[in-house]
Amino acid sequence: MKKSRGRTGRKRRRKHLQGFMDGVNCSHQLEYIKLKKWLKERGFEDSNLRPAEFLETGRGLMATKALQAGDLVISLPEKCLLTTGTVLSSSLGGYIVKWKPPVSPLLALCTFLIAEKHAGEKSPWKPYLDVLPKTYTCLACLDHDVINLLPKTLRKKAQEQKMMIQELFRSSKAFFSSLQPLFAENTGTIFNYSALEWAWCTINTRTIYMKHPHRECFSLEPDVYALAPYLDLLNHSPNVQVKAAFNEQTRSYEIRTNSQCKKYQEVFICYGPHDNQRLLLEYGFVAMDNPHSSVYVSADILLKYFSPLDKQRKAKVAILKDHDFLENLTFGWDGPSWRLLTALKVLSLGADEFACWRRTLLGDVTSARNEQQALDTAAKICHFLIEETQHVLLQISQLKRDKENLKTHLALVEMLHSEDLKILQKSAEILCNLNLAT
Repeated sequence: MKKSRGRTGRKRRRKHLQGFMDGVNCSHQLEYIKLKKWLKERGFEDSNLRPAEFLETGRGLMATKALQAGDLVISLPEKCLLTTGTVLSSSLGGYIVKWKPPVSPLLALCTFLIAEKHAGEKSPWKPYLDVLPKTYTCLACLDHDVINLLPKTLRKKAQEQKMMIQELFRSSKAFFSSLQPLFAENTGTIFNYSALEWAWCTINTRTIYMKHPHRECFSLEPDVYALAPYLDLLNHSPNVQVKAAFNEQTRSYEIRTNSQCKKYQEVFICYGPHDNQRLLLEYGFVAMDNPHSSVYVSADILLKYFSPLDKQRKAKVAILKDHDFLENLTFGWDGPSWRLLTALKVLSLGADEFACWRRTLLGDVTSARNEQQALDTAAKICHFLIEETQHVLLQISQLKRDKENLKTHLALVEMLHSEDLKILQKSAEILCNLNLAT
C-alpha cells in the first residue's frame, strides 16, 4: 500500500514540476500580493490566473486550471479600470476642464500617470504603478544607432513616432505649468520629457479599447483608452483567439478564450493580426513564427530590376502608382504576395503587350514569357533581400559586442531581421519550386 502511494506522490510531484518548467510562479512576490489585495478591494475576484515569469515571453499570467474554448479568462470590474473618468475625478479634473484649447484624452491620461507616479506612497494607484515596466522598448525609446538598423519603412515610422512624442511634449508645456498649484516642486522637473515618454508608452502598449462618450473638456480625438491592471499582464500570441469587451450587465471588462489552455501554461490573448514591424513599433516586441509577418519591398528596390531604357517604363510606373501598386508589396511565408507579382508582371510587359495592362492588373495571364520574367525578377529581389538582411545581422552582432548598453534593444532588432530572413528563405524556396514546375 505504502509503496504505491509513494509512487503516486512521486508522479504527482514530477507532474507539478513539469508544469512550472515553462513558467515560474511569482504570486508570492510582494508587488503582486499588494496588487491583488488592491484589486480585491475594488471587487475583483480571480481564481484562473497567477503571475509568472516565462522563458520565452518574460512576465505573464499562468492558468491555475485547464481552460476550454468559451471559458471566461478574466473579468475586471469597472472600478479597477483607469480611464479619462478617473482623471477627471482626481485633483487634475478642475484644471483640465478650465484649460483651453482642450487637452486630448491621451494627454489627460499621460498627465495622470506622471502625477500619480510622482505622488509615490500617497497615490491610491501605487500598487498598479509599482508593477508597470520602468522602461519600454517601443521604437520611440530606441537609440539612434539602433533605429538605423531597422528596415527602411520601419525606420521612417520610428522617427515619426519619436517626433510625435516630442511634439506632444512641446505643445503640452503650458498646460503642465498650469498645474503648478498642485505641486510643491517645479512642474518642469516633474513633467519632463522622459516622464512623458514613459507615460505615452504605458498607454500605447497597455490600454484596452473601450469607447467613452465625448466630453466637452476634451479635444475631438477619440476617447477609447482604458488601463486594465493585472489584465495587462496577459501577453500576445498571434495563434490564439479571444473575445474581449466591456460587459454592460456586469459592468466589467471581460475576456473569453476561443482556444484551449492547459493547467500551468501561459494564457495568451491576441492584440490583433499584426505583423512583426507593427508589433515592434507599437508594443516593443517581436513574435516568433508570426503567421501575419511579411517582408516589404520598397518601390526603389522593385524598379532597380527594370531597364531605364524601356520606353514604356515611365507609363508603367504611373499605372502602378495610380492603382496603388507601389505600396504594400511583400514576401510572406507563402512566397511573393499577389500584389508584388502583379506589379512585376506590369513592369515586365513587352512593347507588344503593353495595351493589356488593365487585364494584367486584374490577374489575367498575358503571356508565358511575362509570367516567367515576373517569377525570375521576384527570385532576384528575394535573393538581394536575403543578402541585405544577412549583412545587417552581421552588423548587429558586432555592435552587440561593442555596445553593452544597447544589448537589449539590439537583440530586438536582431530578432526582427532573423524572422525576416526565415520568411525570405521560405519565399526563395517556393520561387525555386515554381520555376522548376514551369
